[in-house]
Amino acid sequence: MNSKLIVIAAAAAILSLAGCKKAESPSEVQNDVADAQKDAAENTAEAQRDAAQNTGEAAKDASEETQESAYDVAVTKAEGDHKVATEKCEAMSGDAQSACKKEADAALDKAKADAKAANPQS
Repeated sequence: MNSKLIVIAAAAAILSLAGCKKAESPSEVQNDVADAQKDAAENTAEAQRDAAQNTGEAAKDASEETQESAYDVAVTKAEGDHKVATEKCEAMSGDAQSACKKEADAALDKAKADAKAANPQS
């Protein structure tokens, strides 16, 4: 019976540690933010190149592709901004980190909704 309690206690301890929101070191956060910013810039640039290509093609067809491309660029940029914001949250711990990530998620949702509103065809 005691061994069952020990196993349960150990499992509970492991689960509680796995759920910890520990702050990362400043240098690790700085590296993660830099990587996220680089990725975001590359993804946004790629989306803009695709949009420019589609704009030329869409001029022949219709403006629907242009709107879709603008939507894709806006969403790609928003996702990149979200990644950077969440990486910055890693400098925090506990409830502050959780609140920071929720704020970043809310900003992403708003940016996507704004992109959808600006480009209803998408």
